Amino acid sequence: MVLFRRKEYREKRCKTKFIMKNGEILLEKLITTFDGNHNPLRNFSSKELKLATNNYDTMNVISEDWFFKLYKGFLLDRQISVMKFEPKSQRSYDECINNIVFASQMCHKHILKLIGCCLETQVPILVFESLVKYGTLKDHIFSNHKCPLETLSWRQRLKIAMEISHTFAYLHVGFPRPIVYSLMSSTQFFLDEHLVPKLFDFSFAQCIPEGETQIKDAQLRGTIGYIAPELFKGVLDEKCDVFGFGSLLLVLLTGQRASDISKTEGTYNLFEYLEKKLNEDNWFIEAVDPIIVGDGLCPRNLVLTMKDFHICYVMR
Repeated sequence: MVLFRRKEYREKRCKTKFIMKNGEILLEKLITTFDGNHNPLRNFSSKELKLATNNYDTMNVISEDWFFKLYKGFLLDRQISVMKFEPKSQRSYDECINNIVFASQMCHKHILKLIGCCLETQVPILVFESLVKYGTLKDHIFSNHKCPLETLSWRQRLKIAMEISHTFAYLHVGFPRPIVYSLMSSTQFFLDEHLVPKLFDFSFAQCIPEGETQIKDAQLRGTIGYIAPELFKGVLDEKCDVFGFGSLLLVLLTGQRASDISKTEGTYNLFEYLEKKLNEDNWFIEAVDPIIVGDGLCPRNLVLTMKDFHICYVMR
């Protein structure tokens, strides 16, 4: 009995320590980034999140990254998504805090809503609304027998692209300082039952400093095939998101991955591949996703889309 009480006391003391540390760091980051402002968040205990995810059963994993896993769960008969970061490194911790700071600012129908978080663990745990059964945009574009989700028509893809563009317009102009997302890819959007995209994962998001138009000496981070050329020179601004969005448009149009090291001896880049194809005969039939050929799409649509993207990227 005495040993049990000692263990219980140590666990309680450890939780208190984590709450104090995590709360202090989170508040400091909120103040420096958004003057301390954030949407109301619920405080969850580590115990109830373990119960909600069946002790983080691997069968409940719906998405994962190098540093986190996103689990489906049920809490009080409500389906939720739980983002649990692995305590591997300082980078894992930093990305977790960054997620809370930026996701707690969002109030947009195309961004996955952050419900709350748990601060009593070594690395905080995030709790979102859930859309797990409808999969990600990637799941629908590259559907296979393991993931038999609805394939997307041209009209559906165009609608999704328009809604994603509204999301990034919100990030770039909806705050006192523009927010650069920096992590564009087809895996970053869940789709609901109406195929409405929901952006999540703000691990790399940053605000443009006050009085500046870009972030200099920025780290090279992102998804291969979606990374803007200027980021290789250490420059980060809204154009980087515009470039990533353009790459996503090409993925939607072609049904091909933005980059793939298995296609050639080097890295296959979809944008460069399509630029070469434009000068060949029958390039349209070879380039566009067969699923949407004849679905109200013509070669001129694709050419104009690519030109519009290039103009938008240069002007932005």
